[in-house]
Amino acid sequence: MTTVPLHEVAHARAGDKGNRLNVCVVAYHPDLWPILLAQVTAERVHALFRHRGATTVQRYELPNLHALNFVVDEALEGGVNASLNLDIHGKTNSFRVLSLLVDVPDALALRLPGLRSARWPALP
Repeated sequence: MTTVPLHEVAHARAGDKGNRLNVCVVAYHPDLWPILLAQVTAERVHALFRHRGATTVQRYELPNLHALNFVVDEALEGGVNASLNLDIHGKTNSFRVLSLLVDVPDALALRLPGLRSARWPALP
């Protein structure tokens, strides 16, 4: 097994609504989907935001998209309008999730550069 940051196997999008953070993690390739399912858990995501007061994390599986959606409650210090800290909201938090470390089988790790670029269709 090879340990890599999550950003090597997936990308993410995030947003916020009030004091709720939403982060969607999408595998670069279907072969990487089982890694997300097994290792990117609600508990691990909650640990990333617990210091900010996050109370609960719900994980929703989107198998047709090879994606996981996380809803993190109470993670934004009251929300955009209530907080003086602009860096903690929505989109910047996707990078925090992508910093998680995951274990990838060695044979799959060797294919990572190609799998990351495979998500984009070839130009004619």
